[in-house]
Amino acid sequence: MKNLFLILFFLLSAIGMNAQTVVKLWEITPPTSNGLSEPELSEEGRISNVSIPELTVYLPDSTVNRGIAVIICPGGGYARLAIDHEGHDFAKWLQSQGIAGIVLKYRMPNKVKQVPLEDFNQAITYVRSKASQWKISNDKIGIAGFSAGGHLAATASTHFSSKELRPDFSILFYPVITMGDFTHEGSRNNLLGDTPTASEIMYYSNERQVNEFTPPAILLLSDDDTSVPPKNSVSYYTALKENKIPATMYIFPSGGHGWGMRNNFEYHDEMLSLLSLWLKTLSL
Repeated sequence: MKNLFLILFFLLSAIGMNAQTVVKLWEITPPTSNGLSEPELSEEGRISNVSIPELTVYLPDSTVNRGIAVIICPGGGYARLAIDHEGHDFAKWLQSQGIAGIVLKYRMPNKVKQVPLEDFNQAITYVRSKASQWKISNDKIGIAGFSAGGHLAATASTHFSSKELRPDFSILFYPVITMGDFTHEGSRNNLLGDTPTASEIMYYSNERQVNEFTPPAILLLSDDDTSVPPKNSVSYYTALKENKIPATMYIFPSGGHGWGMRNNFEYHDEMLSLLSLWLKTLSL
C-alpha cells in the first residue's frame, strides 16, 4: 500500500510539472493582418503558416516558484516555428527550475514587419495582467528567443514604447540581430520583403537600436554557426557593453545552428548549467 501511494504521488507530480494552459492571444482581430488565409501546417515539431497566435503557459509548482516568467519565441526564419525543441521543451525546463515558461506562438509576418512585435506586446501585456495571480514579480518578466525568434526578442528589447512593454531581461539563442550585411537573408526577406529600404534595414538592425534602457541579456551560440554568423551576437553584446548594460555571452566551439533543447548538442548540459547560474542572478 505504501508503494502504491508513492507511485501515485510521483505520477501526480509528473502531471503537475507538465501542466499547461493554452490562451488565445487576441480576443478580437489583431490590429494588423499578416495576409495569411491558408490553414496552419504542423509537421515534425514545426508549425508553418501561423496566423492565429496563442500562449501556452507552463507554471511551476507553488513550492518552487521563484517569481520569474519567460515569454519564449521559437525560431524558424520568420516562416515557421520550431515549436517543440525551441518552445515547449524549453518551457518545461524553465518550469522545472521554478520559472514560468510561456510559449508564444506568434504570427508569421509574411512581409508585414510589425506583426510579430504586435503579438509579443500583446503577450507581455497579458502576462503582466496575470502576475499577481501567477505569483510572478512584475519586474522579472523576460523574453527568450531562438534564431529569428531571437531577432523578435532583441526587437522587443530595443523597440518598446512603454515601460510595461519592456522585457526585464532577454535570453538569446544564436539570434538573428542585424538586417544588414551579415544577416540571415531568409529571415530578413520574410520580415521586410525582398527589397527593404535603408531605413527599414537600420530600424530592424537591433545592434543599432540598443540604448541605456535596453534590458540585460545572455547570449548563447556556436562558433561554427554558418546559418546565422556569430557576428550577430557579438555586435549586440558589444552594443550592450557600450551602453553599460549587463550582458553575458557564451560561444561554444561547435554545434552549428538550431540546437535548442536537443540532447545531441554536444554542450547541452554545459549550456543549461550556465543558463541556470545566470537565471539565479535574477532572484537576488
